[in-house]
Amino acid sequence: MHFSIPETESRSGDSGGSAYVAYNIHVNGVLHCRVRYSQLLGLHEQLRKEYGANVVPAFPPKKLFSLTPAEVEQRREQLEKYMQAVRQDPLLGSSETFNSFLRRAQQETQQVPTEEVSLEVLLSNGQKVLVTVLTSDQTEDVLEAVAAKLDLPDDLIGYFSLFLVREKEDGAFSFVRKLQEFELPYVSVTSLRSQEYKIVLRKSYWDSAYDDDVMENRVGLNLLYAQTVSDIEHGWILVTKEQHRQLKSLQEKVSKKEFLRLAQTLRHYGYLRFDACVADFPEKDCPVVVSAGNSELSLQLRLPGQQLREGSFRVTRMRCWRVTSSVPLPSGGTSSPSRGRGEVRLELAFEYLMSKDRLQWVTITSPQAIMMSICLQSMVDELMVKKSGGSIRKMLRRRVGGTLRRSDSQQAVKSPPLLESPDASRESMVKLSSKLSAVSLRGIGSPSTDASASAVHGNFAFEGIGDEDL
Repeated sequence: MHFSIPETESRSGDSGGSAYVAYNIHVNGVLHCRVRYSQLLGLHEQLRKEYGANVVPAFPPKKLFSLTPAEVEQRREQLEKYMQAVRQDPLLGSSETFNSFLRRAQQETQQVPTEEVSLEVLLSNGQKVLVTVLTSDQTEDVLEAVAAKLDLPDDLIGYFSLFLVREKEDGAFSFVRKLQEFELPYVSVTSLRSQEYKIVLRKSYWDSAYDDDVMENRVGLNLLYAQTVSDIEHGWILVTKEQHRQLKSLQEKVSKKEFLRLAQTLRHYGYLRFDACVADFPEKDCPVVVSAGNSELSLQLRLPGQQLREGSFRVTRMRCWRVTSSVPLPSGGTSSPSRGRGEVRLELAFEYLMSKDRLQWVTITSPQAIMMSICLQSMVDELMVKKSGGSIRKMLRRRVGGTLRRSDSQQAVKSPPLLESPDASRESMVKLSSKLSAVSLRGIGSPSTDASASAVHGNFAFEGIGDEDL
């Protein structure tokens, strides 16, 4: 996840005392919580106590006197780097100490009391699942409540995740982020104060080989089937007219497994599609549509002559990637005093092995750049699990001092309507076969102009290739 502290605020004391500085912690560009230096220091001391001083990053030191504006800004930058370092550490970032701190801070900042509420979660086909949860329930609690309502077995819960999305006019979802263990889903969605934002249940793995586990169960099969039909309807999965005819025939026969077997052979099956954006490949300011899946990022672009092309970037050939954010300067080039309050520009840049001895940076500019980075990381994680012989099958977490609430009446997954005829305007993709114009190289250590770069994500699944493999 992308943590940042783009703003500080001077706030009055709780009982009219002296003012203090509050730091706004953003996750994926959205305000998550507001905390004081002393609260972050308390978190740091607790992490040191549990994991040792050698494991926990250095924390910005205390000051004896009031901070000047320049010192406040310096501390903000140091705290931002500290939070990013803790989150990206596999041990610290997944610790209950760190995650519970962020959950409590989120609830306190949004001033949401702990109480029982009804929360609406959507399935991919638009079906609504209403669950009763506590406002203080974390992501895994809500996921388990949805699984219980649908009667999805405990050992299949790990194959699905909750996503925060923005529902568009055509009914498709624009993905904001995958809900994480450090947030409270009810608070996350209601704090946005817009009916456009929803929580949706969707499969969380990339390798279609895992479909076999899910399809063994009736509910899992129905969830996978409903998602696939929805993806085809919205043009995420690419189908020819003949393939569409075969799919519709299987749908009419209610042959769900056969339907999914055929769908698995189609281009972009199981991919997550992003909104239209801009990339510097194959040329600067090129309009593209990015999809993530099958261990790759796919860029669909329309070249001169209106021919639709597709370029694929394999995760195993990405040496590293990073997300950078910047706030455009106002006209005249003067810096704005309200840093962080303008429109933030996000970029995902990855260094790609184009040929045996040629690494090249490719940059995608998109408001969903962080979500793309999350997809890359989860694909790498899945590849590494598979390489080590592990499994993504996850047993239900057994709680201490509490049991999972199960509904007496399970909610069935409704079958989606029959597929409509494919949109004639959707053209088949052709692969980019020729070497395209090079993009400018950027060293990992070189900062971008007017940008605050997060740490580079090294890729443990990176594999060298030879020219004969291209």
